[in-house]
Amino acid sequence: MRRFVEIAHDNRHLRSEHGFLVIDDTASDSNHEVGRVPYSDIEAVITQGHGITYTNGALVRLAQSSIPLVLSNHLHQVEGMLLTSQGNSLQAHRFEAQITATKPTNKRIWSQIVRAKVLQQAFVLEAIGESPDKLRGLGARVTSGDQTNIEAQAARAYWPTLFGKSFRRDRAGSNPNGFLNYGYTILRATTARAVLAAGLHPSIGVHHSNDSNTMRLVDDLVEPFRPFVDLQAWLIWQGGSSELDRGGKEKLVEVMTQDLQTASGISPIGMCVQALATSVVQVFQGEATQVLLPKPQIPAAMLSDLARVQG
Repeated sequence: MRRFVEIAHDNRHLRSEHGFLVIDDTASDSNHEVGRVPYSDIEAVITQGHGITYTNGALVRLAQSSIPLVLSNHLHQVEGMLLTSQGNSLQAHRFEAQITATKPTNKRIWSQIVRAKVLQQAFVLEAIGESPDKLRGLGARVTSGDQTNIEAQAARAYWPTLFGKSFRRDRAGSNPNGFLNYGYTILRATTARAVLAAGLHPSIGVHHSNDSNTMRLVDDLVEPFRPFVDLQAWLIWQGGSSELDRGGKEKLVEVMTQDLQTASGISPIGMCVQALATSVVQVFQGEATQVLLPKPQIPAAMLSDLARVQG
C-alpha cells in the first residue's frame, strides 16, 4: 500500500522536483523544506490547512500519476477532488458497458453491496460485545436493488448500538463524527483511485443518483468497507480520545492496510477495494454475476486492539 500524505498545517507550498512531491513551509520569509515524498509512494494527498499553495507542475504530476488530490474542510469532509483525465487503455469500452448496464444488473450489484455492508456491521457489533442478530436478520432480507431499504433500517439499529443511544451520525456533529469523517475521506480517496484504475467513470453510479454528486460510483463502492472505519473510530473513542490527534489519524489511515482473508488469499483492505472495482467491470461486461467482496470478518490487528480496549 502507498502512503497518504496529509497537509494539515497552515502555510504549506507543494511543488514537484525530480520525481518527488516537495512540501515547503512558507510561514516566514525564509521558506524551508519540511518534507518530500516520491510520487510512486503516494496513494492520495489530503489537504486541510489554510494558505496552502501549489505549483502547476505539482498538480500536473499528481494527475499524471493518478494520485487524487483531496480538498477537505475543518470537519474532515471532502469538498472536492482533483482526478486524472488520463484513461485506462480499455476505458472507452468500459465506459460504454457502464453506461449501457441494465437496471437489473445495477440492482444486483447494489443488493450485493448492501448485504455485505449490513453483515459487516453485524460483525462489528458482535466484536464490541453487542448482539448481531437483528442486523444479520436484516442482511438476509436484502432484495434486488434493496427495494425495502434494508440499508437504512440497519443504520437505525447500528449507530445507537455502536456509539450509544444519544449518538446521531451527523457529518457536522461532534466526535466521534469527526473520526468517521476523516476515516471515510481516506476510504473515499482509495476508492476513487481504484475506480479510475479500473477504467470506470466515477460519476456513473449503480445506486447513488444525486445530480450534484460527481462521485456516485465511488460512493456506491465505499459502502461495504465503511464498517471497518466505524470500528476503528469506536476503538479510538473507547481509548479515551475526544479529539482527532495525530495518533488517531494514523490509526484511521492504517485501516486501508489491515489484512482480510479473501478467496484468493490475504489482502489489505485497500487491495480489496481495488478488487471490487475490477469485479464491477466484469459484471458490467457480462463476464461475472457477482462482485468480489470479502466475507464479513474483523482484521486481526483490530482484534488485538479490541482485546486491549475491552481489558
